[in-house]
Amino acid sequence: MSMLSVIVPCYNEQEAIPIFYEAIAETASKMQETQKDLEFEFLFIDDGSKDDTLDRIKELRAKDRRVRFVSFSRNFGKEAGLYAGLKNARGDYVVTMDADMQDPPSLLPEMYKAVTEEGYDSAATRRVTRRGEPVIRSFFARGFYRIINRMSSADIVDGARDYRIMTRRMVDAIVGMKEYNRFTKGIYGWIGFNTKWIEFENVERIAGETKWSFWKLFGYALEGIIGFSTAPLSLATWFGMMMALVSFLGIIFIIVKKIVYGDPTSGWSSMVCIMLLIAGIQLFCIGVMGQYLAKTYLETKQRPIYIARQTSDDEEDEREEA
Repeated sequence: MSMLSVIVPCYNEQEAIPIFYEAIAETASKMQETQKDLEFEFLFIDDGSKDDTLDRIKELRAKDRRVRFVSFSRNFGKEAGLYAGLKNARGDYVVTMDADMQDPPSLLPEMYKAVTEEGYDSAATRRVTRRGEPVIRSFFARGFYRIINRMSSADIVDGARDYRIMTRRMVDAIVGMKEYNRFTKGIYGWIGFNTKWIEFENVERIAGETKWSFWKLFGYALEGIIGFSTAPLSLATWFGMMMALVSFLGIIFIIVKKIVYGDPTSGWSSMVCIMLLIAGIQLFCIGVMGQYLAKTYLETKQRPIYIARQTSDDEEDEREEA
């Protein structure tokens, strides 16, 4: 028998979870009609939700023992949720997907076939359209993918979703990377493995509201750039060399102008503007280095990526002891 673990990070998804469960359970039943030796588990990661998300998950577990859960002590973020899911999954194959139905369960049979019959280590999905997404967000998202692929060695595909299926070997490789500052999209590209990409059109969430504001996405993008590229550190050197060259040429110009025309150096306002420009560039470079230093500081603390307050396994242990 082979097991397929479905990992679902959740944060305030009480409305979406029942709808998602019905859809994924139906897909699982259809797959088991043709794959008689296939078992499923549905592992929900409650990322410190403030609503009744955990209660909805427990209700599902009461009627379906395939449902498992890990509930965090607070909100640690989606990256921690993905890591916790991968770490606690028991399956020979593992798929990660969102509960908002933006990751169509109908694609799962094709993805499973790719890793079991076609020889791929992973089958991942990417959106070919961004219908329903704000124009500004789409513009910056495409810009982010262009920038990070030029600045780093990690292969990050434009429109890539966290919806992907992986073999146990690939999952173990990801779990073995215990870095605190995680950017899973970059990790997928960095570790390599043979991946098949499956394209689909954007699907709007079935219920609830997105938890990703523009500034959260912006911060997430910075995490990716800093985590998988040292190119920003090189900017300080290039800016310094460029400003030194400009200053040198400016000095030559002033000297020549003084010798030829005898004009005294004037224009204190323009000088102040130049000084402010140079100071701004210096502060920018210091800020870039500060970001890398901050990430290093967090890594040296060696804090856990997440803290579990409650799990379905704990409930099982208590029931056995009773």
